[in-house]
Amino acid sequence: MTPFKKTLRNDTVRRVLCWLGAQYIRLAHATGRWTVVGGETPRRFWDAGKPFILCFWHGRLLMMPYCWDRRRSISVLISQHPDGQILARTVGHFGIDTVVGSTTRGGAAALRTLLKTLKAGAYVGITPDGPRGPRMRAGDGVITVARLSGAPIIPAAYGINRRRVLGTWDRFVLAWPFGRGVLVWGDPIHVPRDADADAQETARRQVEDRLNAVTAEADRLCGCTPVEPAPVAGEATPVAREEAS
Repeated sequence: MTPFKKTLRNDTVRRVLCWLGAQYIRLAHATGRWTVVGGETPRRFWDAGKPFILCFWHGRLLMMPYCWDRRRSISVLISQHPDGQILARTVGHFGIDTVVGSTTRGGAAALRTLLKTLKAGAYVGITPDGPRGPRMRAGDGVITVARLSGAPIIPAAYGINRRRVLGTWDRFVLAWPFGRGVLVWGDPIHVPRDADADAQETARRQVEDRLNAVTAEADRLCGCTPVEPAPVAGEATPVAREEAS
């Protein structure tokens, strides 16, 4: 283990880093000019007191605390990885609760907690490509939560014109201060309780497609080149598609 990683395991160091991270998020938001597209969709559910599943890509985590109405309780699913614990403490500064675990990898306890939260009338947030990807490709865990709870999935994403796209697996978008940003909400996606395997796969693709659409729209509205999803086997890259057309 490198000295840097050892340092990060120190609890005091983590607390300081998480506090600093939260202050940076506040700075990026306070100095930016932000607009919301499609905000009437979550507002309709908030006003009616109806729970839903907030769905966003792992690479768009940074500014998502500011998409949320802080009067509404939300619990975000966070992995057990040390990076996930740093994230949990950082978003905790915004009053966001976290559920530690996974919906697919031995995460029965996390799944039960998410379902209990939704049943109680609160809200949950899930990054369907987390914790390790592939980037912007939805896993089936969010479909399981939606099917068993009856709560709809609502996709959301942020974009900003002053940014750096990191070379991480998720192409994490780091927002710079003094930018022009946008938060884009998509339409709800419902998964029937009696959905069979084919119907669940159709819903998974729908989540992936709609979430990629709102993410690309957020980038376009800010004048940025959209971040591409990770390629899948048998799928042509954007360059190959252009050459073939």
